Amino acid sequence: MVEVHRLRHGSNAGQPITRRDGLLKVTGMARYAADNHPPGMLHAVIAAARIARGRVAALDVAAARAHPGVVQVMTPGNRPALALHPDDKSVPFSFRMDLLQDDRVRYAGQPIAVVIAETLEAATEGAALLAPRYEAEAVEVTLDAPGAFVPEAVGVGAPPEEHHGDMAAGLAAATRRIEATYETPMQFHNAMEPHGVVAAWDGDALSLDMPTQGFALTQMRLAAMFGIPAEGIHIRSPFLGGGFGSKLLTGPQVLGILAARLVGQPVKLVLTRAQMYGPVTHRAPTRQTLRLGAAADGALTALHHHVRTATSRFDDFIEPAAGASHTLYAAPAIATSYEALRLDTGTPGFMRAPGEASGSLALEVAMDEMAQACGMDPLDFRLRNYAEVEPISGKPFSSKALRDCYAEGAARFGWAGRPLAPRSMRDAEGRLVGWGIGTATFPAMMFQAEARAEIRRDGTGLVETGAHDMGQGAWTAFAQIAAESLGLDIGQVEFRSGRSDLPSAGIAGGSAHTATAGSAIQAAGEQAIARLAELALADPRSPLFGADNIGVVARGGRLVRWDDESRRDSFADILDRAGLESVEGRGNASADAEAASRYAMHSHGAVFAEVTVDPDLGQLRVTRLVGAFAAGRIINPRLVKSQYYGGMIWGVSFALHERAALDHRSGRVMNADLGEYHVPVNADIPSIEAILVEEEDPHVNALGVKGVGEIGITGTAGAVANAIWHATGVRVRRFPVAIEALMG
Repeated sequence: MVEVHRLRHGSNAGQPITRRDGLLKVTGMARYAADNHPPGMLHAVIAAARIARGRVAALDVAAARAHPGVVQVMTPGNRPALALHPDDKSVPFSFRMDLLQDDRVRYAGQPIAVVIAETLEAATEGAALLAPRYEAEAVEVTLDAPGAFVPEAVGVGAPPEEHHGDMAAGLAAATRRIEATYETPMQFHNAMEPHGVVAAWDGDALSLDMPTQGFALTQMRLAAMFGIPAEGIHIRSPFLGGGFGSKLLTGPQVLGILAARLVGQPVKLVLTRAQMYGPVTHRAPTRQTLRLGAAADGALTALHHHVRTATSRFDDFIEPAAGASHTLYAAPAIATSYEALRLDTGTPGFMRAPGEASGSLALEVAMDEMAQACGMDPLDFRLRNYAEVEPISGKPFSSKALRDCYAEGAARFGWAGRPLAPRSMRDAEGRLVGWGIGTATFPAMMFQAEARAEIRRDGTGLVETGAHDMGQGAWTAFAQIAAESLGLDIGQVEFRSGRSDLPSAGIAGGSAHTATAGSAIQAAGEQAIARLAELALADPRSPLFGADNIGVVARGGRLVRWDDESRRDSFADILDRAGLESVEGRGNASADAEAASRYAMHSHGAVFAEVTVDPDLGQLRVTRLVGAFAAGRIINPRLVKSQYYGGMIWGVSFALHERAALDHRSGRVMNADLGEYHVPVNADIPSIEAILVEEEDPHVNALGVKGVGEIGITGTAGAVANAIWHATGVRVRRFPVAIEALMG
C-alpha cells in the first residue's frame, strides 16, 4: 500500500477565503427554488385553517373554480391517492403531515385545500373565495393545560429521565440551595426563503426544485408516499435561503407535488410568511424548574433540571431542553426529567440548537443565581464547577478548551474587576450597566455521507457530493477541503453539489454538515491521490519510482517525495504516461461508534454580554458581545466567525425579542408576520466579537472538525439575561424579557 501523507495546514483549508457563492447572491444570479419556471407551469396556493381544532364543514369550491384563471381546486375529495398515509411514520426520521387526508383540523394554519391557477393572483383570489365554514371545538394552547404525561423519548430517542448520583443526599449536603422556574415561548424559524416547491411529473419520474436540508431523507419519504423508486425523484436545491431545521423534513411542499399530479402540469407552490407559522414545525415552549445545591466553598452538590414542554395532539417531538445539564458542570448528583402536554398546535421540531438553546438559557441563569447565593463572581463559580469529564456519563472529553475560552473571552471583554453587586455601574448618560456571562456548548455530531473525487489529465480536479448550502458557506468550505485533499489550488477544483443525483452528503443539520460531508470529501480526495501515487511509484519513468516505503505528499498539482522535495511528478505527467484521462476516488464518512463510546464530544465557548438599562423607562439595549469558542479544526475562519455572529445574534433575539403570541380562544398565532414577530435588526446589535480559540481534537472525526452553527445561541441568551440582573437587580425568569418586568 502506497503511503500518502496528509497535509493538515495548507493554502486552502484553514484560510479565510471569501465565499464562492457571494457574487452570485449579491448580483441576483443565485437560483433559488421559486426562481424556476418550467414551460406550462401553474401556481398553487394553500387555503389554511382559521381554527385550531374541529372540522371543515363546507368549502365553496364552485365559487373558486368559477374565478377567472383558476384551473382546479384540490380538496380531500379529489386529492390524488397516496401509497402511504400521511400519518404513517414507518419511514425513519419522519413526521406526520397534513395532506388533505380528511376534513379534520388539528391546528390553526393547517392546509385545508389547494387552489391551482394560471397566475399567483388568480390562485390567491380563488383560495379566498372558498369561504370555509367550520365546526370548531375548544382548544388548549398553553403549558397550563391539563393532561401532562411522561413521554417515551425526547429529542431523537433520548430517555425522558436520566440521573447520576444521589439527588436527595446531594441536596441535603448543600449549605446553599436555589429553586427557580424559567419559561421560554413558542418560536418560529422564519428563514428568509419560505418553504416551496416547483414540481413536474413525467410518468412516475418526479423532478423537484425545492429547498431541503437532506436529499436522501426527502427522496426516501416521497418515494414511500407516492409508491415510486427513490432514484426516480430528482431534486435540485443548490441554494437555501435559511433552514434552521425547518427544511430538514418534508412538509406542505408535498401538496404542490400532489397538485402537479392532479393537473398533469408543472406546479409551483410557495408558502406565504403567515403560512410558515404552523405546518413547518417550531420551537416548543418550555417551563423549566432547576434545583441547585452548593457547599460552602461553592462546589455544586446537586443539579436537578425538570422540563415541562408541549407537542401536538397528533405527533411526538419533545424539546430536549435538559440536555445541557448533562455535560457542563461537575456535580456528584445530576438528574433530568420531562413531562409533556398535547396541544392544538402544529408539531414542534428541530429549530437551531434544539433543546440546548432553551435549556442552556435556564441553566445559565440558574448558575448565575447560585453564584449570587454563594457570594461568588459568576465566572469564578463556573470555574469552581468546571467539568473535567462529562458529568452525566463520566466519559472524558475528546477535547475541551473551555478554560481557554473563559480566559480569552474575559480578557478581551475586560471582565476583571466586575463588581459583584447589581446596580453598581452606570455609563456617562446615567444608564445602568450590567455584565453577564454564559457558557456555550453543543454536541459534536456526525452523520453519514459519500463523495466522489476525480483528478483529470489537465491537472485539474472535480469533487462531487450532494451537499446543502443554507447560507453558512458550505460551498466554500467544502471546496477548500476538496482542494486540500487533492493537493490543488482551490481555483483548479470544480466542486459540484446541490443535486440529489450526486453522492449523498447526508443532512445539513446538527452543526454536523462540514464534519460529515467534509470527511467524505477528504476521504475521496485521498483515495484519488493514492491511486495516482500507485501509478507514479510503479512507473520507472517517474521521478518517484520505487519510493513505496518513503511515501509521497500531494502539493501544488504534484506528488512530492516525503523525504526529498526535489523528487516530484505532476498529476498531468503521471496520467499522460499512463494513458489515462483521469483517476477517481470514492469516500465515505460516518460516526465512529467506538470513539463515541469512549469520549464525550462537544464544542464549547463562553459569551460575555454588556447591557444598558434606562433606570426610569426600563429601556434596554445590548451594547457589547464577546464570544470565545473552541470547535476543533477551523476550515475557514471568516465563515466560522460569520456563523458565531449569527448564533450570538439569535441568542440576543431569544433573550429579548422572539415570541409567538397565541390567541387562547382560537389557537391562532396573532403575530404571524415579521412586523409583529420581532427579530433583531442591525440597530439592535452594536459591538459583537467572536474569538476563535485553538483546539485540536484527534477523536471527533478524520478532519478534527466540530460544528459551529448553533453553539453561539447557547451561551448568548443566558449572558444577556445575567447582564440584565447585574444592571438592574431584577432577576427575569420569563423570556423574552419585557420592559414591564424591569419596571417592578
